[in-house]
Amino acid sequence: MRVRHLSLSHFRNYDRLDLDLSPRVTVLYGDNAQGKSNLLEAIFYLATTRSFRAGNDRELLGWTLPDNLLSFTRIAAQVERDHEPLDIEFVLRQEIGRPDDPTAPPVFSKRIKLNDIPRRSIDVIGMTTAVMFSPQDLEIVDGAPLLRRRYLDVTISQADRTYCRGLTHYNRVILQRNHLLRTIRDRGASADQLHFWNQEMVSAGSLVTARRLATIRQLGEISQRFYQDLSGSEEMLTIRYKSSIFSGAAMIPDDAGEIASAFTTRLGDVQARDVSMGVSLVGPHRDDLTFQIDGHDLNTFGSRGQQRTAALALKLAEAEHLARQTGERPILLLDDVLSELDARRRARVLAFIQGDQQVLLTTTDRAALEGLLPPDTVWLQVQRGRLIDSTLSSFPLSES
Repeated sequence: MRVRHLSLSHFRNYDRLDLDLSPRVTVLYGDNAQGKSNLLEAIFYLATTRSFRAGNDRELLGWTLPDNLLSFTRIAAQVERDHEPLDIEFVLRQEIGRPDDPTAPPVFSKRIKLNDIPRRSIDVIGMTTAVMFSPQDLEIVDGAPLLRRRYLDVTISQADRTYCRGLTHYNRVILQRNHLLRTIRDRGASADQLHFWNQEMVSAGSLVTARRLATIRQLGEISQRFYQDLSGSEEMLTIRYKSSIFSGAAMIPDDAGEIASAFTTRLGDVQARDVSMGVSLVGPHRDDLTFQIDGHDLNTFGSRGQQRTAALALKLAEAEHLARQTGERPILLLDDVLSELDARRRARVLAFIQGDQQVLLTTTDRAALEGLLPPDTVWLQVQRGRLIDSTLSSFPLSES
């Protein structure tokens, strides 16, 4: 799995870029705020249809386009996979809502093509797989539950589009059910109408929960190995799924049928509270992950170093997990994470990426990495949205 060619138009601070990428390791180096992370963001967007840092797609629109005119961004790539090549294209467009009314909000659209055929976002997720390492990974351990759920959903969706479809359906059901709950509370509608949406919620939610449980068990096993390797200690890292359906339970069944039965019972138990608050209080949209070191909660009792090592071990485990699930090694995107590691951990990470897979990493300090990477590494200096090939050997690069 690799991106052979990347093309950007009006993406962040890149007016236009056409770049042939090395199948191995590429280092993007330069000062801060030059556009290094933007390139990694574009590749991650191709794989997941979302940015790892933007709140919405409008933030990706080119910075140099004039206001109040047509704004658009194009992200396209030629991807090589084991079984077939692939052309992916995203065009994000913002236009004036009504020319006769300057106060009307702009209209935003997203067009996606796969091998020149129009597709939906859900059809593209997983066609390319990528794992992003960034300083924000620490939030997976010490951040809000929403961030952990989002991380888990992105990881699973890249390997299982059935899960992605099921999760999309579940989220729509939650919106409809919450609307009905508020209607019952505020307008006195009959609670009998909840029966249908409860069934839909249980059907989709039990499958989402079962798939999450299976994934966490696999990630937890691999993460433990990486954690001990990175830390050089015998400490035990444990990652568990915290389910609102099985609140307080020591063991959670991984059978979708058992989950569905327990889910139905829990919905009945909390229905009065759901109506009172106007929201669904139980289900995978309320679940969380916990990280423990030798049985102690990492978020509460762990040091910053332990938390950072746990987050890094999880990301390395994610890369191995995706390779097992898809049969192809994902693209690794390392956004200035090596500078935050000591020499030992940095060496461990670099040893992991020596295999036959595509890697792009960013740094502000080229000298710190020289001599640590393979001899065929491509070095690209980034300056204000432009690339300068500083590799001694010839490598194709074009911009306009």
